[in-house]
Amino acid sequence: MRIRRVVTTRAGGVSAPPYDTFNLGDHVGDDPGAVEANRKRLGTELGVERVAWMEQVHGRTVTVVDGSETAPAEATDALVTKTPGLPVAVLVADCVPVLLGDPETGVVAAVHAGRVGARVGVLPAALEAMVEAGAEMGRIEVLLGPAICGECYEVPAGMAADVDKHLPGSATRTRGGKPGLDLRAGLWRQLAEAGVGKVGVDPRCTAEDPTLFSYRRDGTTGRIAALTWAEPE
Repeated sequence: MRIRRVVTTRAGGVSAPPYDTFNLGDHVGDDPGAVEANRKRLGTELGVERVAWMEQVHGRTVTVVDGSETAPAEATDALVTKTPGLPVAVLVADCVPVLLGDPETGVVAAVHAGRVGARVGVLPAALEAMVEAGAEMGRIEVLLGPAICGECYEVPAGMAADVDKHLPGSATRTRGGKPGLDLRAGLWRQLAEAGVGKVGVDPRCTAEDPTLFSYRRDGTTGRIAALTWAEPE
């Protein structure tokens, strides 16, 4: 199998400010018609008939999908599938989108790993579900997508310490010397300790890159999508 991974940007859609323009989030106050048009264009550009979405709630629930679903998966923060050609998608605007895939079996996952979800173990839960679906830990390849970086993500000292207790390696200092979180660093360490085969990192910071949506930077804003799926070679 060939594992495909795609991360969108703000460009190329029809949404009006402050969601301009390629907002794919249907829960942020944007015109539903604009979101529907943007999602339709996404599918057309990717050459797929359908995309599996989820109603993200900052938890650790994982849902396995097969493409027969007619609505987004309810109250979940990770999607797993072994259906070839079915992209699973995660929406973000500072949280870490995690895309995972086993190229031998074609089992893939998209994970929404924000501060709360990362702290409570959404990524290990997704890995467990992938293994149950037939993936092998040593074959899984991962992309940690664009997210707010540790130099920008300032949090109270107690919060940084608490998250680091549950996600070691995530506590850091911001550019201004304040307590901060680097969730991608903590997640990378978690994946390595789990025995995942390969981990790549998209270094872009959502708060610094104007081509990406950032809730911390802008408040009311849209969402980019990170998607992955398997294609037969």
